[in-house]
Order: sequence, then structure tokens, then C-alpha cells
Amino acid sequence: MPSSPEEKGFGQGNPALHEWALGVFRPEDAVLSEIRQRSIREGLPAIAVGKFDGLHLEVLARAAGAQKAVEIGTLGGYSGVCLLRGMAPHGVLYTFEYSEKHARVANESFHKAGVAARVHVHVGAAIEKLPEIEAEAPFDLVFVDADKVSYPAYLAWAADHLREGGLLLADNAFGFGEIHLPGDDEGRKALRKFNEELAQGGRFRATMIPTAEGLALGVKVK
Repeated sequence: MPSSPEEKGFGQGNPALHEWALGVFRPEDAVLSEIRQRSIREGLPAIAVGKFDGLHLEVLARAAGAQKAVEIGTLGGYSGVCLLRGMAPHGVLYTFEYSEKHARVANESFHKAGVAARVHVHVGAAIEKLPEIEAEAPFDLVFVDADKVSYPAYLAWAADHLREGGLLLADNAFGFGEIHLPGDDEGRKALRKFNEELAQGGRFRATMIPTAEGLALGVKVK
């Protein structure tokens, strides 16, 4: 039996192992595949969460028993459908999308997936629109996948509006593989601040799910 190193790499660099895992866990079904393909045909950027990322969202929402969740960055609705699949039968998702076009595509996705009755889509800048739902707090889960410069602000909002024990998830937390490199561009600076506050700020106990993009996961502790 091979030994297991104490320090294991982040991300999966073995294509053959990746294909094996896809075959076993089957993270993307026909409904999700259609959302991904239609979103691209409609001209949306090809930046939806990966197949396994979507499965992570569903499973973590199930584990949290999420009934009220917030998504910052709707895009074409792929990740929102994944979250709702993992939520309680009457669970509600409040999702925020800057682009009206993207929101229209997402609404079609929610209808086709049979979850439209459980989604509230808010169109506009999330940092301005989030106060519209604060009366519904506390929330069980917040997923962030939007403009990177605002990640610290989204984290602060989540810390104030999640229930104790609630989950904070954030995609692209590795800064597209560049967060550790020298440089002070605004996106990288913001992501460094986000990660440091999540990991060391005292309000979350946090870890990193080692996808290539980095899926940050924090549980609110106070």
C-alpha cells in the first residue's frame, strides 16, 4: 500500500483520476448540462461552477439542512439549481445578479429545473440589493461567486446575517491560481483580504476545499 504524504497538493492535477471520479460520482445530469450549454449559446461567459463544484454545493446545502440561502452571482442559474437541490423541500434561495440578460437566462433555468417557485432573483449590484432581504435573516448558507473586488464586503455581510452554524461558501478563492503570486491588482488584494478575514477574523472556522479554483468554506461560530 503506498504511503500518504503529510503535505498533499491542492487541486487535482491527474486527468485520469478526474475522469474516474466523474464516472463514479456523475456530478452533472441532463438538466445541468442543458443549463451550461444554453447559457453559453445565449452569450453568457463560460464561467459557471464546475461539475464537481455544483455537487459540492448540493451536498453541503444538504449537510447544513439549509432552508434559507443567499447566492451572490446568479449567472445562468447552474449553481442556484445545485443549491436548491440540496435544500429543504420548502427552502428558498435569494439570488443576486448584476446583468438583466443573465437573470433572464437564469429564470429560464429555474423554470426548466422545476425550482422557480423557490427562487427570488434580485437584479442589480448585490452590495446595494442585499439590504432588501435582511428582514429574512438569519440565513443558513451564503454562496459567493461574483466580482472579486467585493468579496470582503460580501463576507462581512454574511457574517452579520448568517445564523450561528451557517455556511459561507466562496468560489475562486485561489484567485484563478494567482493569489499567492506577487502583485497588487485590486482583485487579488481583495481575495487575499477575504481569505485572511475568513480564516483569522474569529467569526468563522474555515477551510479550503481543494478544487483548482479554491472553494472556501467557513462555518459561522460567532
